[in-house]
Formats: sequence, structure tokens, C-alpha cells
Amino acid sequence: MSTLIKLHQLDGYIQSIYLAEHHHGLLLLDGCSRADVDKVCQFITEELNRPLNDLKLVVVTHMHPDHAGGAVKFRNLSGCQIATANVSGDWYQGLDGFLMHWSDLLLAKWVAKRKGQPAKNIWYNRKLKADVMLNDEEPLPGFIEWKALFTQGHTDRDLSLYHAPTHHVYVADLMVTVKGRYIPPFPVFYPNRYKASVDKIVQLKPRGVWLAHGGEIELTEEVIAHLRARSPNRPITHWRSVKAKVRRAIFKKAA
Repeated sequence: MSTLIKLHQLDGYIQSIYLAEHHHGLLLLDGCSRADVDKVCQFITEELNRPLNDLKLVVVTHMHPDHAGGAVKFRNLSGCQIATANVSGDWYQGLDGFLMHWSDLLLAKWVAKRKGQPAKNIWYNRKLKADVMLNDEEPLPGFIEWKALFTQGHTDRDLSLYHAPTHHVYVADLMVTVKGRYIPPFPVFYPNRYKASVDKIVQLKPRGVWLAHGGEIELTEEVIAHLRARSPNRPITHWRSVKAKVRRAIFKKAA
């Protein structure tokens, strides 16, 4: 039996926010961006008329700015736990990680500008100390009708969240909406894992899929076929994109 009262969808700074309301507490399906924290807290206290400490768990599906940026602030304000994938090490580790973190912050700011959003502070620590490390197919602590699924490929630690009673799944950035079509995200560091993750969600045959960038969709055969056709065979990353642009510029100048 489901204890879910309602899944609230809010318009975030650059992504959709999903807040699961249960009688015994609130579950935030992703860590949002730093710019979203006040909006979510205001929604909890003013729209839901619930105390902020009713927020019990925030899941960080991966470490990008619009999925991890607000997690620590939520914990500081509400006392909630932060859960993430049980993957060793930090995503943004070393010098490459430092540079990639800044690159992702700049990309998020560019997306915000494209969406007509005002400039806001979205900085967050590139290293996260989570309270709960989730394994594949492990129920969420305190919300056992929700299950974590490893759906890696975009990064090495991507999570999707499956809600068994409604047969819906939140896939974060496993796919994104561009001009009305559903395509792989940027970047895709692990193309083989990515394809396996898409297959994993397809095999669930969910009644609905919640996207971080695109809202709720139906996973039709057309959507699946287009997504698979666009899935890369080689990594598509920040550095490969930069090198490709440099090569094109050199060849164009030489011609």
C-alpha cells in the first residue's frame, strides 16, 4: 500500500523539482541547485503548511549543480539526511575534477540565461559527505516504497528512483528534452553503461517517467527508438568537445 499523498512538481532554476509528500515525512527526489533552496523551503512551510523538519531525506542522483547544489543547505536547514549512490571516491576529484566542476557551473549558468532566469549564486562544494550510501535496488531509508536504481552513464554514480505502487520512475538526467524530442544528456562519460541503463528503465515498462528536464513523459516505442538511435558509442565529454572544436577551427583555417 502506498503512503504517498502527492508528488509535487515545482519549476526549479533550470530543472524540474520533485517533492514526494507522505504523511510521515517529505522526500526530495534530487538535491536541486543552490538557487532552489528558498523556493522549496517556502513551498513546504507555506503551501504544504508543514514544518521544515518534515523534510526527512534528500537524494542526490549525481553531482551536477542542479542535482547536488542545494543538498547540504537543505540538511543544514531541516536536519534531513542526504542519500547518494554507493560509489567510492568523489566525482569531481583531482585537478581535472576541479576544472570540470567549474565547467559544469558555467554550463548551468548558461542554461539559466537561455531560460531567461536571473543570475544567481549556484556555487556548491564539489565534494559531498552523504549520510546514506545506496546500493542498486535498495529501498530508500524511511521511504521503503521507493527504490534506488543504478542508471550510470551520464556520470559514474547516476541514480533513478522507482516508485513501485504507482509504477513510475524518476530518471534524473538519463534523458533530456530538446525541441520536443528526448535525447541522451551531455556529457555521457560511459556510453556502454548508458545504453544498459536505458535498457534497464525500458525493461521496467513504467507507467510514467519523470525527467529532471522535461517533466513527466510516457516511454513510448518512438521515444525509446529515438533515444537509442542517439545514444553515443564513444564518450561525449567536456574535453572531447573542446578538442573537437579546436580541430575543426584548425582545419577550417588551413582550408
